[in-house]
Amino acid sequence: MGSNRSKLKKYNVVDLFCGAGGFSLGLKDTNRFNSILANDIDMDMCETYSLNFPKSKILSKSISDIDFFSINKKNTIDVVVGGPPCQAYSLSGKRHIDDPRANLFLEYFRAIEEIRPKIFVYENVKGLFSYKKGNIFRQLQEIFEKIGYELSINLVNAVNYGVPQSRERIFIIGYKKGLNYSFPKSSHAKKTIRKPLTISDAISDLPKIKNNENSAKYLSKPKTNYQKLMRKNAPDNLMDHKSSKHSENLVTIMSYLPEGGLKKDLPFKIRPKSGYANSYGRLWWNKPATTITRNFGTPSSARCIHPKIDRALTTREGARLQSFPDRYQFFGSRAKKNLQIGNAVPPLLARAIGKSISLALDKL
Repeated sequence: MGSNRSKLKKYNVVDLFCGAGGFSLGLKDTNRFNSILANDIDMDMCETYSLNFPKSKILSKSISDIDFFSINKKNTIDVVVGGPPCQAYSLSGKRHIDDPRANLFLEYFRAIEEIRPKIFVYENVKGLFSYKKGNIFRQLQEIFEKIGYELSINLVNAVNYGVPQSRERIFIIGYKKGLNYSFPKSSHAKKTIRKPLTISDAISDLPKIKNNENSAKYLSKPKTNYQKLMRKNAPDNLMDHKSSKHSENLVTIMSYLPEGGLKKDLPFKIRPKSGYANSYGRLWWNKPATTITRNFGTPSSARCIHPKIDRALTTREGARLQSFPDRYQFFGSRAKKNLQIGNAVPPLLARAIGKSISLALDKL
């Protein structure tokens, strides 16, 4: 079976708005794709991508400056993936109607129009459905269908695909007419044999460091299959497992939070006056994480406090909950690394989508 697998055709991929490379990693792990080109305007993200995909070409510049016609002449590009910045669409923050990032999908569309891949994947937050009263979403559907693509539109929760985190995103798969494409079914859900993974399943082998500490040694051998997967081909020294330096006052506030607790559960005298309803929220040890955001090292942001320890998640814990393996390297400051992780497509979800894409392309 191994020899047959090695003979299977590999498909060329372009990864736009690639960030840290979560989608490219998921595709690579299927052994069916070559990431020949990636693009992001953020230099630190491009450096992270290069560290993990040294054979791929990376363009660190605005997508509007890329000539996709010339790229298409040099290579047969089968698949394009990408998720333009989602902040303008997000339900969790303020919506800026005139935010130029909201129009970056038009540049993504230009890439599709010039490359004409067999399949493309457009990923975004579910707020895209309702942004500008749904007009942006309808416009997006119309322009892709106008250039000859059928669309598979899916609201997906990563927790149903083996990621230990509840994370809802839209995945629009565009495929040329004549292709037979089916989005992958859930593998880890309440009605399946494999149940959703918990934070304990994901990180219980990592050192239980306290506020402003770090450790490069694992606490134990892998305790779950997920931990075995995350530690495959990883170096002996654990990377990026360093906790933020919180003030004494903040540590005291966190010490009063019960597991799963929120700001409203704190004694009134020490309850912070600012923040959202899910600010200063503690996670659950035996439940999946809530959505990992770019600020998962900051307790005053969305729920990100460790279930058992009075501190926010470390960079490596956040990476584990996003399904980045321990061998994966991130470049930049801790804040930039957390940004890269929080904005990424979870590699395990991308892998499932990649398998469904290769099945459709094989039928050609």
